[in-house]
Order: sequence, then C-alpha cells, then structure tokens
Amino acid sequence: MSKVIVVKAVFDPEAGVWLTESSDVHGLRIEAATLEALIERIPGAIQDLLEGSEGENAYPRDVPIELIAHASTRVRLGLAA
Repeated sequence: MSKVIVVKAVFDPEAGVWLTESSDVHGLRIEAATLEALIERIPGAIQDLLEGSEGENAYPRDVPIELIAHASTRVRLGLAA
C-alpha cells in the first residue's frame, strides 16, 4: 500500500488567495491566486521540503497527493413580501 500526502487548502477571502492550511508535510506553507495555481505549486514545494531530509525516506519514490479544498460564500436573500 502506498502512502498518500494529504494537503488541506482554504480560500482566504480577505487576502483573495488560496493557501495551504495543513499538510502531512511539515513546513508546507504556500499560497496562490487560484486553486489551479496552488495545485501546480504543491508538488514542487513538497519535493523541495522532502529532498535531502529524513522525511524523504518515509515515502516511496512516486507519491500521490490528495488535495482537500474548502471555500465558502454567501447569498443575500430579499425578504418575502
């Protein structure tokens, strides 16, 4: 059974960016303007953090990454007459 790296991302409406909220990889803290851009940055950031560290040995050579993203919004409804 292969290990999976789980990354949780959230949208910060005040800053207008997506950011990593938590991860199985210690120190993964990145942000991007879009969710797609964040997804593109995650593998390279994880590779940078794990290569040459003891954490690198904890994972197989090819590791799947599961991204869990959360965003919320609001709707303002008019009062019924």
